[in-house]
Amino acid sequence: MYAVVTTGGKQFRVEEGDVVRVEKLEANVGDTIELDKVSLLAKDDSIVVDAGALEAAKVVCQVSDHGRAKKIRVFKMKRRKGYKRTYGHRQDYTELRVQSIEG
Repeated sequence: MYAVVTTGGKQFRVEEGDVVRVEKLEANVGDTIELDKVSLLAKDDSIVVDAGALEAAKVVCQVSDHGRAKKIRVFKMKRRKGYKRTYGHRQDYTELRVQSIEG
């Protein structure tokens, strides 16, 4: 059984027991979070995409960690103008462990 959930503007395919890194959520480590924006639910050999049936579906996760991703380098340049800029970015994330898929 797996589900496709939307959080932080991105979609993730999750199964029970998976660990997934999502955009930072306001929750403490050890808290339980319910992701209720389920786009697709696959159980046994059937796939559910009906909006009415997916309203009751949810994915229950436990927050296992918070952190920051690897730094990326952003380089901007305009040729022949002498303009060059380099800066970096580290995105915050929340690590979730999927406990159950209900629906």
